[in-house]
Amino acid sequence: MAVFASLGEKLNHVFSKLTKRGKLSELEIKQAMREIRVALLEADVNLKVAKEFIEEVSKKALGQEILKSLNPTQQVIKIVNEELIALMGNSNAKLEVAPKPPTIVMMCGLQGAGKTTFCGKLANYLKKQGKKPLLVACDIYRPAAIKQLQVVGASIGAEVFTKGEQNPVRIAREAVEYAKSYGFDTVIIDTAGRLEIDDRLMTELENIKSEVAPTEILLTVDSMTGQVATQVAEEFNRRLDVTGVILTKLDGDTRGGACLSIKKVTGKPIKFCGVGEKMGDIEPFYPDRMANRILGMGDVLSLIEKAQEAVSEEQAKKMEKKMRENSFDLDDYIEQIDMVKKMGGAKGVLSMLPGMSKMKINEDDIDESAMYRNKAIILSMTPAERKNPSMLNYSRKMRIAKGSGTSLQQINKLLKGFEQSKAMIKQMKNGKKFKF
Repeated sequence: MAVFASLGEKLNHVFSKLTKRGKLSELEIKQAMREIRVALLEADVNLKVAKEFIEEVSKKALGQEILKSLNPTQQVIKIVNEELIALMGNSNAKLEVAPKPPTIVMMCGLQGAGKTTFCGKLANYLKKQGKKPLLVACDIYRPAAIKQLQVVGASIGAEVFTKGEQNPVRIAREAVEYAKSYGFDTVIIDTAGRLEIDDRLMTELENIKSEVAPTEILLTVDSMTGQVATQVAEEFNRRLDVTGVILTKLDGDTRGGACLSIKKVTGKPIKFCGVGEKMGDIEPFYPDRMANRILGMGDVLSLIEKAQEAVSEEQAKKMEKKMRENSFDLDDYIEQIDMVKKMGGAKGVLSMLPGMSKMKINEDDIDESAMYRNKAIILSMTPAERKNPSMLNYSRKMRIAKGSGTSLQQINKLLKGFEQSKAMIKQMKNGKKFKF
């Protein structure tokens, strides 16, 4: 996920100009602040939020200890990073848990923000933590909304409570009673949305809140809508006093306005973000990690967490042993492809590495489809051929090409890359630098 790529590029462009100047004057810092302000406004950050952010950064950056320091540019970058973190909430805001089950999570938001899908993502996330969530269909107005939640529930193995097109307030109440009777520790209520905020919608949501007293009221907003998302959040918060915000579509062409404005405008933390279309594409929101990614500093902690989810302890030990013995085979290659896929693909992994946002990487250089093509090639081999690729002669390769729908050249390219990987691991094990 190239988070806010355009904003990150513009900020780093400002910093690169400062770096070239060595010592900084007050005038140069003020000029940089003006450019950063323009970058924030172009990213659709709320005008008042952008103004206050620049004032705070300027106040700290123009201090005498900064102007006289040996590396003032690094100090300015540090200040910008710290203020970005403060803007988004300083620390991760965890999901509240009711003292006595069930924890009731009321999901709200406008149509098209991805609310129903995120109900499933949240249920899936909680299931992985050992919870037993119940999804509740309270959107009785949108065509096929109930069916959509049932499909989502079925895809993750979560039960969906529905009473058809009864009164949503009654459905919510009965769902909570059902959860208590059948041992569900979390109730996730999918409420109705609208194309725009109207009084009838808000009154219904207020009535559901009054009836079931939710532990959390989470507002789902589309991060691609910028300041519109901030305005929506303001109104929902005014009427419902939401407890947190969920940002969806953070993997899309997101400029950053909503992410950088919502906490400041509403006073409510961003708790989760959606980073893809799959049920596993949900991340707890960490302001410090997000600020690092915006500034191209990477997000190694999130990468480690994704790796831990994708790789079991047993797999890790097996991989370590194979590296030590340099006994990798093509079956291990398939495992690695599957691991990278679980971690969000090669692009997702690269986006979390420090400095990668500053590198101009050609889309053709990261050919995700090649990974899956290689998997098809390997699966067309016999077990013996995967263990010992050196036995692959011309006739065997032609059989594999036919079986996998690939070419002889693609098979040779895979085998060459595999041998290079083995050579690199061997040289690393021996403490030598790998030569290409």
